[in-house]
Amino acid sequence: MPLSPSETIALLETLGHVPKKKLGQNFLIDGNIVEKSLQLANLPLSGDVVEIGPGLGTLTRKLLDSGQVVHSVEIDYHLAANIEKTEAKAIEGKKLFLTRADAVKKPLGTLPESTANYAIVANLPYAISSAWLESVLNTQRLPQRMVLMMQKEAVGRIWAKPGTKEYHALSIFIANTYKLTETHAVSRQCFYPTPAVNSMLIRMDLKDDSFLFSSTSRGLIRRIFTQRRKQLGSLAKKEKPEIKEIILQWLDQIEFPTSSRPEQIPPSSWKRLGELLGNVH
Repeated sequence: MPLSPSETIALLETLGHVPKKKLGQNFLIDGNIVEKSLQLANLPLSGDVVEIGPGLGTLTRKLLDSGQVVHSVEIDYHLAANIEKTEAKAIEGKKLFLTRADAVKKPLGTLPESTANYAIVANLPYAISSAWLESVLNTQRLPQRMVLMMQKEAVGRIWAKPGTKEYHALSIFIANTYKLTETHAVSRQCFYPTPAVNSMLIRMDLKDDSFLFSSTSRGLIRRIFTQRRKQLGSLAKKEKPEIKEIILQWLDQIEFPTSSRPEQIPPSSWKRLGELLGNVH
């Protein structure tokens, strides 16, 4: 079971640790939510799991108890040291691999390059959720499933629909690789310290026809979305001639006029642009 609010406060005081707002440190104190995370993950009896921001180790212990080999990434010195102490047996038995690092720079921790079939289960530090997801996509090694705790607003942005103000480049990249299988609302009262907003537990499953955009196409789509209210024909003129021609060819193929704006184009049509760009540098 997770620590109660009083137990959490007592342990943090013992560790001499004050939760850092800039790192999004809000500790889960509701056991039902931990159980729900494992239920959504539906993990095999043994496998490799990446965990981001293990904090005080509540979810880590549950993952270990369920037979997983856990690759955790923790940037905070005090919290990492505490897990190294409390989970020394699992570390010694090579069931837990703890990386002290920035998860945006090391999004998969110590997960071996040869491991293709793995899952990610994490109570994501709110401050890094979007940047971390970008980093996972950049590894080109996609997990079969992700069960993530995120701010409710962040979930809305990532899974935004075309035509909405939240729709952006990451929405396109995620929609072409994953399907949102299930969501579960989580009250902000389930955390200590209590955050200002509510959270959501989500399960994302890798699509059978998942498509990873190249670094060139990701960069182009990000540039385009910095001027999301401008017409795509005008934005094309600002690119190199070969890129401009590909954009115009793309618009013709997907049957959208050059007067269309980025936010009007659905994710599946952006995939076609990625295919046309291929490995253009």
